[in-house]
Amino acid sequence: MRCVLGIDLGSTTTKAVMIDESGRMLGKGITNSRSNYEVACAVARIEAHTAARFDMLERALSYDPSAKAWLVPLREAFRFELFLDDLVDLRATIATNLEGSPYADNKALARAVTSVLDSVQENAADLFVAGAPRRSDFFRDIAGALFVAEAESLARVGVVPFESLVGLYDRAILEVETRLRPRDTKSLLLRAVARSVKMPELDGTSAQQHQRMVQMLEHAVCEATKEQILEIAVVGTGYGRQTLPFPKEAVRSEILCHGRGAHRVFPGTRTVLDIGGQDTKAIQVDDHGVVTSFQMNDRCAAGCGRYLGYIADELGLGLHELGPLALSAKKAIKVNSTCTVFAGAELRERLSLGQRREDILAGLHRAIILRAMSLLARSGGVKTEFTFTGGVCNNAMATKVLRELVDENYGTDIQLNIHPDSIYMGALGAGLFALDALAGDIPPLPAFVRDTRMEAT
Repeated sequence: MRCVLGIDLGSTTTKAVMIDESGRMLGKGITNSRSNYEVACAVARIEAHTAARFDMLERALSYDPSAKAWLVPLREAFRFELFLDDLVDLRATIATNLEGSPYADNKALARAVTSVLDSVQENAADLFVAGAPRRSDFFRDIAGALFVAEAESLARVGVVPFESLVGLYDRAILEVETRLRPRDTKSLLLRAVARSVKMPELDGTSAQQHQRMVQMLEHAVCEATKEQILEIAVVGTGYGRQTLPFPKEAVRSEILCHGRGAHRVFPGTRTVLDIGGQDTKAIQVDDHGVVTSFQMNDRCAAGCGRYLGYIADELGLGLHELGPLALSAKKAIKVNSTCTVFAGAELRERLSLGQRREDILAGLHRAIILRAMSLLARSGGVKTEFTFTGGVCNNAMATKVLRELVDENYGTDIQLNIHPDSIYMGALGAGLFALDALAGDIPPLPAFVRDTRMEAT
């Protein structure tokens, strides 16, 4: 199968979207933006490949409606298998680092590390069932939270110093994240099939039903991983586009890409607001998705996703928990600054005054969207159909405040579009530019794609 790839290297996450020659989206992938951008792009690409395989798997099972009940637990089992592979790598890396460290002869520390990692593996299983409250899908976040919690428990009883344990993890995770390892998708899927049989979501099905479904899934996996996926053009964009390991001809402005991606999903779009990790963009497009004007914030990350991340850290919450918590506010407390540098100080001051964190968060969200509304006004206002993109559009409070302010300033007849995959709009736009390249001179493929075009199956 021939396809193209769009990659959006953001300040927080890197996204990839795979599109076939007919323009159909095959798969999408996301990972945290690492210190090694080539690895981040390569991992996002691998995630998009995996999603494409799942799409093929669903089509291979489409003849049997009963198979749909197995797809959710199968996806979770697959993610757990990936987690276990990464955990093996983390365990080996920590062991190697420990051997070459001043603590090499510290047998108590070695036993403690083994105990912590065993506990991480055991406790992680509960996070990979349908509906489990995972705060993140990234290995670093899941493993880190479990590792720190267990390390704190051991430190409290005086087994080993907390700092020694966490120091080993911090050093090892950087190595694990920047080391790209091949993924055998077929083998992982077959392991996931065997694991999904034991998932609690499928309790109540008979042994005969299990056996029949396992055979069906194994056959579907073999069919879905049989066909080679071959990229023939790649275009990159994003906040970090200047650092992408791509030829210059294969890089496009993120403004052009977000405008085009939003227009592709919502053809009636004339205004696009993208709030990412480090910047906010207000974009106007014509009826072909071509950008006609735009405005951006300055280089400061005030009022962007990074700001919300700092607030979440200060409160000890996951980023995804901020919106729902703010929705429970009784009032919105006016916030003086959305400066990321001073975010923690103002938050702590208001909490010390006895103000409810829900009310503070409501005020923070309103301040962020007010900044965005100012950019929209300078770019040309909000037209009849308006699309919200970027990671912040997944925040329920942000979208609520945006709806209220658009109604207040532009009228209630404006259609506001928010898509579950809005964070991928930039990568989608880049993929569409890659599709255009097939009609002319195709830019050279980046090295991390060119050298691994034969995907492991």
